[in-house]
Amino acid sequence: MNIVTVGSFEEWQKRRMQNEPSAILFMIGGRKVSDADVCEKISALAEKFKASPVIVGAESDELAQLLKALECGARGYIPTSVGINVAAEAVALARAGGVFVPASSILAAKEVIASVTSGTRCADSLFTPREVVVAEALRRGKANKIIAYEMDLCESTVKVHIRNIMKKLNATNRTEVAYKIREFVR
Repeated sequence: MNIVTVGSFEEWQKRRMQNEPSAILFMIGGRKVSDADVCEKISALAEKFKASPVIVGAESDELAQLLKALECGARGYIPTSVGINVAAEAVALARAGGVFVPASSILAAKEVIASVTSGTRCADSLFTPREVVVAEALRRGKANKIIAYEMDLCESTVKVHIRNIMKKLNATNRTEVAYKIREFVR
């Protein structure tokens, strides 16, 4: 396989490549697919290279970002948490006509869906909708900074939500909150 790296679509055009790429790995790093410019670039690449699958490489394995990438036209989403062998197979799958999504994202979605359909109904009366999301993130062991990033909130706002959750659960720390939330969901 011949691998060509470019910093932009414009650089690709300047090289005057003879053949269409067999796959395009679009690395976004820590940016979000939901950012308008990122989604527009994915859509433009998918439109320009119809026969070539666009695969997004990103730091996050957040389900919302994965779904947005697919919505924008990507045929794969590879978070940095997967190994190089899995990444290579994901590209091969997209080239063969499949769509790659990381299992970690699907399993996280399954947990959220299970908690929403079972135990979190009880939590709905206790917590606000935002507190439910923060509580679920705490249950999964996420740091305040990550929760703030994923919910597009200030870290101080997340701390306020956590403080309110702790009061409602009569918990003294985040570990106790996570434990009580797990018991709540069962």
